[in-house]
Amino acid sequence: MKAGPSQEEVRQHNLGALLRHVHFEGPTSRAVLAAELGLNRSTILGLVGDLAAAGLVREELPQENGRAGRPSLVVRPESGRAHVLAVDLGVERLAAALIGLGGVFLDRRERQWPSGQSREPSQVASLIAEFAHQMLARAPDGSACVGVAVAVRGLVRHPDGRVALAPNAGWQDVDLAGALTERLPSDLPVLVANEANLGALAEHRRGIGRGSQNLVYLHGEIGIGAGVISGGELLRGERGYAGEIGHMTVNPFQGRPCGCGARGCLEAEAGERALLEAAGRDGLAAGAEAVRSVVAAADLGDVTARAALHRVGDWLGIGIANLAHLFDPDLVVLGGTLRDVFLGSAAQVRSRINTNALAAVREKLRLRVSELGGDTVLIGAAELAFAELLARPLETLARHGRG
Repeated sequence: MKAGPSQEEVRQHNLGALLRHVHFEGPTSRAVLAAELGLNRSTILGLVGDLAAAGLVREELPQENGRAGRPSLVVRPESGRAHVLAVDLGVERLAAALIGLGGVFLDRRERQWPSGQSREPSQVASLIAEFAHQMLARAPDGSACVGVAVAVRGLVRHPDGRVALAPNAGWQDVDLAGALTERLPSDLPVLVANEANLGALAEHRRGIGRGSQNLVYLHGEIGIGAGVISGGELLRGERGYAGEIGHMTVNPFQGRPCGCGARGCLEAEAGERALLEAAGRDGLAAGAEAVRSVVAAADLGDVTARAALHRVGDWLGIGIANLAHLFDPDLVVLGGTLRDVFLGSAAQVRSRINTNALAAVREKLRLRVSELGGDTVLIGAAELAFAELLARPLETLARHGRG
């Protein structure tokens, strides 16, 4: 007969469950925690005591609610006690932030990539490390950094985080995690993941996708990627490459050439370069401001800009219809520059979905723009870095020191 979990294993599980709840939901009373976690109040009292002794949570009076009687204490995550370093290695910029429990931004740094600047992995790792050391030096006294996570545009192998291909950076088979580990404090675990996967994680846990168990997050910049949440879990595939929908063929015979060597890929038809070319602005450098300028011009009545958004919206709708057939999500979230593209072409996107998707598949499908805006990927990186602490709070905190 197989033995069940030990009492200590159960306790560790419950500590993680309680910390996860207040991390994602914010200040919560003991009574609500008992109901949500299915535990009795004495057990909740003991768990809160353990986490409070470690400095991970604190209890305090709730905000004034106007009710008579003694108010119940609420349990709040202690954002200054444990934090992570989150990095978004974008096409146009490098953004890094120190983010505390509860998703609180404690510090951040950002640098634009100058046009034509080399992005050698060692140089990027050194810049990230420079930002990290600056922010860690300013972290609250007695706090502990429990992890680092970096979002990369490209194919990132799971579980080791090796960057198989990042075309916009010119990288192939790069051990970015290893380069960072050499430059950061030795006890910090470094994780590297695809940006669309982290965007999906962020919107699922902290954004417009809260409560949805089946969603697709579409992230657009020069390329287009997708992160898929299926049954409440991130869908990675065999090696972590699931979601590369930018290279899904939508227009094979008359399509535009794609950087991957194929023709008619979704990102070739609905990406930034396709929009700018159709709008007669292909002389502009691609980027968020260029995309917004097309949307703004269309809003002001520019016929060419409107036609460009109509065309791109058509292909984007076809791509979403295909994703709806593949994954049956209840929600599709558009982020990055696709957020602006969708706001300027929503009617065309919806029309194409209605034409191309089965009625049963599109019946309850919702399309929404990212609620977290430009920080979506950064927030997703933070949640990835927090995973170890939220699974084994006291053990993880002890491993990374007491500040």
